[in-house]
Amino acid sequence: MALTPSTMLELGTPAPDFTLPEPATGNAISLDDFADARGLVVIFMCNHCPYVKHLADELARFGRDCQARGVAVVGINSNDPAQKEGDAPEHMAVEARSRGYTFPYLFDADQAVAKAYRAACTPDIYLFDADRKLIYRGQFDDSRPGNERPVTGADLRAAVNALVDGGPIPEPQIPSIGCNIKWKPGNEPDYFG
Repeated sequence: MALTPSTMLELGTPAPDFTLPEPATGNAISLDDFADARGLVVIFMCNHCPYVKHLADELARFGRDCQARGVAVVGINSNDPAQKEGDAPEHMAVEARSRGYTFPYLFDADQAVAKAYRAACTPDIYLFDADRKLIYRGQFDDSRPGNERPVTGADLRAAVNALVDGGPIPEPQIPSIGCNIKWKPGNEPDYFG
């Protein structure tokens, strides 16, 4: 496991477009499907990463809370299942059901969406406003596997609350950190330096 921080995409960046399959339903989900939402949280995640597993139950609760406030959430798995078989689409459907994810959990087979968002790690988290401009990118909260801090989603929840309530987005925004995205051989992005 390579510990990798978010690249911290520039604030104000428009949400890159996507249309991806949802293994749990067989449906294709696109950015346009969230056009009526007050905001959109995009989370690059996977099944196997201990950092994602650490927050998965709270992430499910967070998703339900956001949806109740008119903010959409979507999870995207861009990992190469040849490297992590547990991240294959058929396992994603099981994971979504067992965790109680009420948000779409999509598979980015060619990793083009991860590259468009400059995603680096799992979890890598982005919050876009109603105009689909980036207003927050950073950690879910300060809990990590083994640090004994509770998983609350405090940082991301504060940003969502500010969006919904019309307040200023909290600063500083602290990069998310987790396992590196498992890039297909020869498909590694050029934005790491």
